[in-house]
Formats: sequence, structure tokens, C-alpha cells
Amino acid sequence: MSILPIVDEFIIALGEGDDDDNTEDLIRSIKSDKIKIYNRIWDEKLFVNGKIFKNETDFALSNCKGDWCFYLQADEVIHEKYLGYIVSSCKKYLSNKQIEGFLFNYRHFWGDFNHYVNTHGWYKNEIRIIRNGMGVSSYKDAQSFRISGRKLRVHSLSAFVYHYGWVRPPWVMQSKKKEQASMHWGIARSNEVYKRETPVFDYGPLGRLPVFKDSHPEVMQDWISKFDWADDLNYGKKLDVDRNLIKHEKLKYRILSWLEKNILKGNQIGAWKNWIIVSKDK
Repeated sequence: MSILPIVDEFIIALGEGDDDDNTEDLIRSIKSDKIKIYNRIWDEKLFVNGKIFKNETDFALSNCKGDWCFYLQADEVIHEKYLGYIVSSCKKYLSNKQIEGFLFNYRHFWGDFNHYVNTHGWYKNEIRIIRNGMGVSSYKDAQSFRISGRKLRVHSLSAFVYHYGWVRPPWVMQSKKKEQASMHWGIARSNEVYKRETPVFDYGPLGRLPVFKDSHPEVMQDWISKFDWADDLNYGKKLDVDRNLIKHEKLKYRILSWLEKNILKGNQIGAWKNWIIVSKDK
């Protein structure tokens, strides 16, 4: 719903869910003629290294007709304050074929809606708008895009994608992680690994993370109003070293993060950069 006002159509490749899944009903309740749903059966042979996500993304992309294609994953949202800016950028660079896509900044929320992660190991940018009809395809596990194996030439926007994939009740988050793992390792291995995991995900001490002081997108307000797991989160700063540490909590990554923020002016060491920046907005 966050980008529905600015697109001509919205293509959804909808995988078949369990008998009690109501995803399609929720989508249709939006009541928009722009939305086009393609029902899909996921091939379990592609449940390795996230290939299923690439496959389904490429299918959806093949059904897009516009000049630009705006790709959003289910846990990504665009703030309405950026919509006009994004549209004007697409118009501005439409005839400039040197620009094959647009790069966005990222805000990764963690645990609740007031904290986010900005440490080493978390991607700071990603391509989310691509030029259609140039042979662009999804890359890796639908993380990004390439053309015939090469990196896209992009214009870097000063707009953020708000990523809420890690904002779930702890017991739901662990279930989600297990399902995601099954798409990368296969169902059998995922089941085996998560037999040894606790049923509740531990977000660690949120008091160590930066506090988000801006506004959330309007389309998020209803979900935010239902936030009811604060009592299950740790808002302190003390790190429990007796548990399995999350990547950004480990000493190595904390040192790298300090160097990047204080010495390298925010530039990440060995950062993920699946693009070539041709131009950028300040």
C-alpha cells in the first residue's frame, strides 16, 4: 500500500499457502484495480540458497509493463514523504538510458519500532527500482538485480526503504526465521536445526541500539498501534554473553562498526555493493 499511489500496476506472484492462510483475502481487501495477482506453486527443488525467491521475483518482473519497475519485499515500506521525489526522479532519468536503476538507503528496524541496527554487516543500500525491458533479472536470493551477470548502473536517491522484517513478537520471529531457513537450507535441514533452538527469539539488549526519532509511514500506523510485546524485550544495555550472540553483537563486528563510524566516515569495510553509481542526490 505504501507505493500503490505512484504505480500504474502492482504485480504480485502469490505462492500457495496453508489451508488457513488468508494472504490473498488481505490483498484483495485493498480493493485496487492496479493489483494483479498471479497464483503460483513454489518448486521445493528451489528451496536452496534462496533460489525460490529469485525465481518468483523474475516471474513477477516478466509480467511488468511499465518503464520502471519498483520492487518491494513484503517487509519493506516506503514513507509517503518520498513518493513525489521518487516519481520526479523516474521522470527525470527516463530518457537517460545510462541510468538502469535507482539505489535506496535502508533503515533496518530491530525488535520494536523505536530501535534500528546500523552496524557492520547490515546492508546500507539496495536497488529497488529498475528499468524495464533491458534484460534485468533478480540476483542471488532476490536481494538485488543484475543484467546478464553484470552490475547495474544506478542513480543513488536520498530516500529510505524502511525494513520491518525484524519487528515481530519474539515467538513469531523465531518461527519466521525457521521458515526463511527452509528456503535456503531445505525443509528437512531447517527442521533439524531449529529443534535445537529455543521457541522464542532473543533480540538482545535494545538499549545498545540507536533510537529512531523520525516518523513512520502512514500505512504502518495500524500495525504500530498493535505493538504489545514490549514486556518481552530487553531495553537494557547489558550483553548476555552466555547466549548465542547475534552478528552485530559480536566483538569483531562491534570493532568494525566503531572504525567505520569514527574513522571511515560511515563507509563500510568490504560492504555489499552490487551496483555502479553513475550519479547521486545529496
